[in-house]
Amino acid sequence: SKWGGHGESVLAAIEGERRRGLADLSTYRRFEAAVKQNREELRALLRRLRDEGRTVAGYGAPAKGNTLLNYCGIGPELLAFTVDKNPMKVGLYTPGMHIPVLPVEALLERQPDYVLMLAWNFAGEILRQQATYRSRGGRFITPVPLPEILA
Repeated sequence: SKWGGHGESVLAAIEGERRRGLADLSTYRRFEAAVKQNREELRALLRRLRDEGRTVAGYGAPAKGNTLLNYCGIGPELLAFTVDKNPMKVGLYTPGMHIPVLPVEALLERQPDYVLMLAWNFAGEILRQQATYRSRGGRFITPVPLPEILA
């Protein structure tokens, strides 16, 4: 076969995708609506915290976090700074939104009220590492699947 003997598995994969709705435009329209709702909820939360006089920083400067910041239009007016463990990123700015990247120690030095997780795939590890920040009253916000302030 033209797939080098893998034809059956390719066809099975295609059928599985079809069953999950990946061939239906409505699936993508629902996804688009959910992403836009997430953006609006996150921006509203950050604006509300700012308007209440709260300080908000970020944790991490990964590509996925920068995609989120740029898509949502979150700049230094909503996120004072972000921190990152990578010394190659510290002292620079996030691409597009130009948020300063500081060392992780800045969380304890500045003790922002809230920290938006931009490396949300490491949420558990970040929460464990930042026990002191949290014990001083600092709270984390996870942006996905919907914005949530963690207890």
